Amino acid sequence: MTDKSNPPVKPPKGGANLEESRLRQQAIGVKLRHMFDEVVNEPVPDEFLDILRRADERSSGGGGE
Repeated sequence: MTDKSNPPVKPPKGGANLEESRLRQQAIGVKLRHMFDEVVNEPVPDEFLDILRRADERSSGGGGE
């Protein structure tokens, strides 16, 4: 015998679940933009700048080896 007094509840299509999903996506977007901004604003290490300078000199024929 099966109990039909409490059938499984299906979430409504759209409605609250859609709004919750949008809020979640918005929160993820805000966090990603914040992380990206932090990375963009980090200073470039001097060693990396030296490597770039040397690469520019080589590609322009400005000396080196």
